[in-house]
Amino acid sequence: MKKTVIFGTLTVAGLVAGAAAAGTLEDVQARGKLNCGVTTGLVGFAAPDANGEWNGFDVAVCRAVAAAVLGDPQAVEFIPTTGKTRFTALASGEIDLLARNTTWTFSRDVDLKFDFVGVNYYDGQGFMVPKELGVSSAKDLDGATVCIQTGTTTELNLADFFRANNISYEPVPIETNAEGQQQYLAGACDTYTTDASGLASTRATFETPGDHVLLPEIISKEPLGPLVRHGDNEWGDVVRWTLNALIAAEELGVTSANAEEMAGNTNNPEVARLLGTEGNLGEMLGLEAGWAKDAILAEGNYGEIFAKNIGEETPIGLARGLNAQWTDGGLLYSPPFR
Repeated sequence: MKKTVIFGTLTVAGLVAGAAAAGTLEDVQARGKLNCGVTTGLVGFAAPDANGEWNGFDVAVCRAVAAAVLGDPQAVEFIPTTGKTRFTALASGEIDLLARNTTWTFSRDVDLKFDFVGVNYYDGQGFMVPKELGVSSAKDLDGATVCIQTGTTTELNLADFFRANNISYEPVPIETNAEGQQQYLAGACDTYTTDASGLASTRATFETPGDHVLLPEIISKEPLGPLVRHGDNEWGDVVRWTLNALIAAEELGVTSANAEEMAGNTNNPEVARLLGTEGNLGEMLGLEAGWAKDAILAEGNYGEIFAKNIGEETPIGLARGLNAQWTDGGLLYSPPFR
């Protein structure tokens, strides 16, 4: 049953303690379904297809958690949230987990009483403009109208960037990415700004993507990741180590295609612990021994999920960059499974 929620930081903080006290892991297992908060629609990250089936990079995290906890990657209800509603939905208990390209910041972690369980995409804020505008740098946008999602770090970064460069802008407030796309294509704003990955995703849906340019400036650090409520450490551990399992699996060569075989035939002790054929890591989490294997089988390891949804062979065309494994010069690094 959905609760009536009053917006405001104090209210969000107050809701957290009560929502977390019940024990989210037990709630999800009793319900037989994970309630996962996602974006209202961002192709490649989280969007329903023509049949209403949700797909995307963030969606895969939700399905991996459902597989780890319930043994079924389809046991998820996807709940669309906006920049404004996402935090109250999590704090109130309407959702168990928020996987919605959300930036890990100090105030969200501390003041809003949430726990970010890790980073699943290292991003930064950028700008998209029509090629015909003839702009080659964000510093040339003095006096521009800017489509900007309210209730986001993007809004604050935008103000900082223009102030630091002593240029002005006129904000065009939007609630969702779909609205931002509509307003931008209608000419209501000169530029659309959000995370660079989101801009690439949005541009990929245009009839003529080549008519639009992503400017070179990246004006912020945007570590995006799933988050849960403060005060429920057991649930936080489950989500954190499910994400780590996907990252570690790629590093260790475990894929959706070979996980079953490797579970019964590996000489690597860490692979055996990860896949549940050695040790008792699942028991420590309150899950079955094969929890991580089930998570990997859901939609693959981190690399498989990236390549399928947003990689260079997709219309979105994102390179791994900072999101490569640490062994390949990126920032992806899972603590050891031992």
